[in-house]
This record gives sequence, C-alpha cells and structure tokens, in this order.
Amino acid sequence: MDKTIPGSIDIRILISNLIIIILGLVGLTGNAIVFWLLVFCLCRNTFTVYILNLALADFLFLLFQIIASTNRVLKFSSHNSIFHNCLITFLVVLYIAGLSILSAISTERCLSVLCPIWYHCHRPEHTSTVMCAVIWVLCLLIGILDCYFCGIFHTIYVIDNWCMASNFFTAAYLMFLLVVLCLSSLALLARLFCGTGRMKLTRLYVTIMLTLLVFLICGLPCGFYWFLIFWIKNSYSEVAYSLYLTSIVLTVVNSCANPIIYFFVGSFRHRLQQQTIKLVLQRALQDTPETAENMVEMSRSKTEL
Repeated sequence: MDKTIPGSIDIRILISNLIIIILGLVGLTGNAIVFWLLVFCLCRNTFTVYILNLALADFLFLLFQIIASTNRVLKFSSHNSIFHNCLITFLVVLYIAGLSILSAISTERCLSVLCPIWYHCHRPEHTSTVMCAVIWVLCLLIGILDCYFCGIFHTIYVIDNWCMASNFFTAAYLMFLLVVLCLSSLALLARLFCGTGRMKLTRLYVTIMLTLLVFLICGLPCGFYWFLIFWIKNSYSEVAYSLYLTSIVLTVVNSCANPIIYFFVGSFRHRLQQQTIKLVLQRALQDTPETAENMVEMSRSKTEL
C-alpha cells in the first residue's frame, strides 16, 4: 500500500480519494433531497430549521471535498496553490459550521426537556433562524481570520504569532462546542434513562442522538487531526498524512450518514412499500411519542398525499 504506481500517484492516496468521491456523490444526493423536502414540502419548526442548515453544511462540505479529492487525484494544482488552500479553508469553515449546528440542536433539545415551561413560554419565536445565521457568520469570520493571518493568499500579513493565535482560537472554539455537545447529550441521556420524571422516547430524539453519535465516531477525528497537526507534522509526516486520509474519509462518512439516519428512523416499524420520502422524513422529525392516534393521523396524511 505504500508503493507508488510508476509515473502516477501513491496508491493509498488514489484509493482513499476514490472512496471519498464515491461516498461524496451518494451523500450529495441524500442531503440535496433532505434540503429540498425541508424547503419546499414540509412545514418548518424549531428543529427542522437546524436540520435544514445541517443538510446545507453537509452538502457543501461534500461538494468541496469531492473537488479537493479530484484535484489530488488528477493533480490540477499543487498543495501550495491558492486554489488548494482556499478549498481547505472552505472545508474547515463548513466542518465548524456542522459542529456548531449539532451543538445548537443538542443544547436546544436539552433546554426543551429540562426547562419545558420556560422553553415553550419564553423562547423567542425565531431563535433557530437567528442562531443559524450567527453560526454561519461566525464560521465565515474564522475562515477569514485564517486567510488573513496565516497567509493563504501569500500576502504580507503572514505573522507566525498571529497565525498561531488564530489557530488556537479555532481550536478553543472547537473544544467549547465539543464540551457543550457532550454535556447536553449526557443530560438528555440522563433524563431519558434516570430519575422519576423520565421523558418519553420520540423519533426526533432518536434522530438527534444517532446523528450526534455518528459525529462523535466519524466526524470528531478530523477535528483532533487539525488541532494536533501543528505538533506532529514536522516529526511524523507519514503518520500525519495517514491520519489525515483516515480522518477525511470518516468525515465524509459522517456527512453522508445523516440522510441515512433520517430514512432509518422514519421508516422503522413501517413497510417501505407504503412510504414516500416525504413521509419518512416527516416521521423521523416527529417530536411526539407514537400512539394509536398518531398512527391514524399519519395514515390519513399518507392517504391525502
């Protein structure tokens, strides 16, 4: 696997990037369907706004990742070119945006469960939309700071101390999001399985928890790589690059997995022959426990469609 094809490309680079391209095309299709249904076919609520933005972040991440992998395989530009560095910057911005949206979903779900009266009575109406806008603006600012201080465009503003400060700020922000994500998820799990006031399991809760679990398994290694690369890239370049390829493949799997999770949760205990994609997604985001009345109502909506 460490050999190089004569006159061509390292075989591990070729295989990993072909996997990224194939999975990326599958994920692009799934996230595009989810985005289209949430925009044009389903009524939006608190959490569907987050899911819509998460689908957009995953779609763009996979798109830029496919472009980056194609560039690595066909060697359109070098690793030090402006085009390649811009791609990496966009990927970092979209990765941070995805993590930020997941943290916001988990936090808002935690508030709705732990403080239901305050949440339903005092929560501003457009909180989800405002939070998503703030997340996108903040992530873009982080990307701009990296471009400005770390010399992606090879300008005169390359200052090592400021570049390191910018990278540490990004790493600190990622750690903050990870802590928020883990604490809110643990609080939800505790409320589900412990105590006297256990909450009832809904499909939305299962969807959120599976999405968070897949991110912790597949998406988190890429964040650790970006944080640790400053210490290991000089001494262990081969190890660092192997970690890079593995983490990128896992991150692509994470971005592809969300539509599959929605399909799995929405179609669970229902016959696939009688389902539409719209109904499956609607059921996956259902925030009420399933009862006989809910089942009848869903059957009526299916008949109307």
